[in-house]
Amino acid sequence: MSTEKFPFDAYALELCVIMFLSLAAFFITKSLLSSFGQVFFRAGLCGADMSKPGKPVLYAERFAYFFMFRPEAQGVVAATVYINCMFLFIPLPFRAHILQSLSWYNPKSTLFVFVQPSLSDSDIIAEQAVLFKTRLIPFLAALLSICCMVFLGFADDVLSLRWRHKLILPTLSSLPLLMVHLANLGTTRIAVPLVLQGLLGTSVDIGFLYYIYMGMLAVFCTNAINIYAGINGLEAGQSIVIALSVICFNIVELNGLEWKAHLFSLYFLLPFAGVTMALLQKNWYPAQLFVGDTFCYFAGMTFAVVCILGHFSKTLMLFFIPQVFNFILSLPQLFQLIPCPRHRLPRFCERNGLLYPSTVSLHVSSLSSVGRLCLQTLLYLGLTHRNTPDPEKCVDLDSKEETDSGEVVIIDNLTLINLFLRLTGPVSEARTAASLLVLQVLCSCLAFVVRYPMAWSLYGQSN
Repeated sequence: MSTEKFPFDAYALELCVIMFLSLAAFFITKSLLSSFGQVFFRAGLCGADMSKPGKPVLYAERFAYFFMFRPEAQGVVAATVYINCMFLFIPLPFRAHILQSLSWYNPKSTLFVFVQPSLSDSDIIAEQAVLFKTRLIPFLAALLSICCMVFLGFADDVLSLRWRHKLILPTLSSLPLLMVHLANLGTTRIAVPLVLQGLLGTSVDIGFLYYIYMGMLAVFCTNAINIYAGINGLEAGQSIVIALSVICFNIVELNGLEWKAHLFSLYFLLPFAGVTMALLQKNWYPAQLFVGDTFCYFAGMTFAVVCILGHFSKTLMLFFIPQVFNFILSLPQLFQLIPCPRHRLPRFCERNGLLYPSTVSLHVSSLSSVGRLCLQTLLYLGLTHRNTPDPEKCVDLDSKEETDSGEVVIIDNLTLINLFLRLTGPVSEARTAASLLVLQVLCSCLAFVVRYPMAWSLYGQSN
């Protein structure tokens, strides 16, 4: 743990440059999204908007929303801009060492006012060893993991990968991060609440279990956003709320002793917020493009990178409260205890233009004992609803035909979106997305309350 406070003057140039790159990333992404749509369409990467009348395959070039083609997997455009911005930023933390090695470098020149004073050769070698180990290698490992997940996401958009691939590949992609944590002698200790400190001490070393936890965290982050999706603006919207929440948290923590980890997080999240904001403008209702699985995996791994290398995994989970709830609610379907259709997005009713909870038909007798227990528990807690087919209420006719035999039960698909629609009643797509993002913001506010006042009462400190 560092004992010095954050030296703002020493990092002012880096912060200014990363903010400039973030702003540039926003405008570049916005421009490329407008011009690359036709390229993706010609490659066959387009999809139907399931929550619009007639389920059109739409593509909107600028404001011509009525053109009947929509590009898919546009998250790869945002990810490409992001990665290139991060590549451009790499030399900046090492500018003193790079310039010192140039024959024409003059430390007294006003051109190098932001460069550290001239160093001796021995000082350069000593500092390079430390900087490369503590800054360059983690930076490159983080970018490697993000690039791997962008590749997986784009492959999923093109090839529709199976779920086992979506679990295995994120685990492998997190290995560079875990190896960097191990090589830098990162801690594997976890804090113990005050009530247990008399028995266990202030912290407990969980050893190898810590790395298993971090690997599982990477898998969760990359899939949590992907399964909490399906309406215009939700994927990019929840990502920008989480990113801005973590940025605020990092800025607050710059005043603490672990400022280096939070500065590292800021370097990654500021450009991410820039490209995501540009993507959200195009993806908001009525969406002009689809972000695709590429963006979901890209966003999830970016969050995993900053929390693993920034050492604030528990805090990140507080900002993921809606995603955690949606994941837990989805578990019976994800593990096939209850039948799970490929798409669980809300059902659009063309008669009134509103969204209704989507449903799944199941034979209760075909469920395992665990599946029946899950179904009974969900119905008892009101987390799903038993439906009766009614053509006047936009319920699937296929489900009605099956229930005529009396052997099939129709329930809502187990997602937070469907639960929201069940609690509020039919709502338009735009209002649904806006309401869920308001929920995300409220959960972030709750996260800050838990992270600071409650953490002090439970642990005797904010960490």
